[in-house]
Amino acid sequence: MVELDHSFATTKPVDETWQSILDLERLVPAVEGGRVIEQNGPNSVKAEIKVKMGAMSMTFTGTVTVTEQDEAAHRAVMQVKSKEAGGQGYANADVVFTLSDGGGTLHTAAQISGKAASMGEGVVVSVLDALINDFTQKLAAI
Repeated sequence: MVELDHSFATTKPVDETWQSILDLERLVPAVEGGRVIEQNGPNSVKAEIKVKMGAMSMTFTGTVTVTEQDEAAHRAVMQVKSKEAGGQGYANADVVFTLSDGGGTLHTAAQISGKAASMGEGVVVSVLDALINDFTQKLAAI
């Protein structure tokens, strides 16, 4: 299990940011290599992400679901479950967004297996960290 914490800043009002993170059709493509394939329900989408790890490129397909929403606290929990296309591996994560005026925090707890995990925890952490840092920069724009 890999756990990462990030913070982000935005000039948008907290309610506007709250609506943006709950809109998975807008949120998922803000992750580099991420795209929504189809809507599964009001709080869930089927999605795909292409990830580059060193010389390897992998595609993971699965679901992103909002499992908890606390509008008063501006706290949302999302669950990502995905399998590696053509491989045995998976990448699952629980992501907790906590928003406040001017930004918020993101806590990611990820479990990764297969080819990606075989590259070593250091590589996994650096790739995840870079993906999330890029994502937090884009959060202000969505």
